[in-house]
Amino acid sequence: MSSIPGESLLQQLNWRYATKKFDATKKLSAADWTVLEEALILTASSYGLQPWKFIVVTDPALKARLRPASWNQAQVEDCSHLVVFAAKQDVTEADLDRFIARTAEVRGTTVESLAGYKGFMMGDLVNGARHAVIHEWAARQTYIAMGNLLTSAALLGIDACPFEGIEPAKYDEILGLKGTGYATVSACPVGYRADDDKYATAPKVRFEAKDVIDHR
Repeated sequence: MSSIPGESLLQQLNWRYATKKFDATKKLSAADWTVLEEALILTASSYGLQPWKFIVVTDPALKARLRPASWNQAQVEDCSHLVVFAAKQDVTEADLDRFIARTAEVRGTTVESLAGYKGFMMGDLVNGARHAVIHEWAARQTYIAMGNLLTSAALLGIDACPFEGIEPAKYDEILGLKGTGYATVSACPVGYRADDDKYATAPKVRFEAKDVIDHR
């Protein structure tokens, strides 16, 4: 398995920033978007359950409708792709059965052989105390996906701007999510920075390692 040099990884992580101004004339190539889409799909999640939906908005008219529900942030319209992260509002036994069936299919095994794993998930997510806060649990999973998108985009030299500055209920209405079992959590415009975005060259502000990392 090949890997990229550590220096290259850190270089790209230092290069990335929360892009405040996108160049509306620059769009991602189909090939680059396919890679980012696959990166989203490959994101890790608790139990591997993937309790999310990624709504990818490229239609200019739809982006224009979403902008007022996004604190009027221009990135929503000027980006190439707007990724909306939605989380499941509930997790049921039927959801677990669907996941178990997919696992059996991909790994060439039987549903019966996975009964123990299903039972473990049932005890935690469906019948356990976590079920009372299951949407919050699912929403936290989507942030793993957002982080993966940010890093993957940076490695490709693509800009992004994660934000929660949106009105989730209005997003749900505009995107037709009501009644689907999913609800908006956050959004992330993806594209290319404008040449005059002053934040692109601003020093990255981070605490020193000694302040945030505790070795034991």
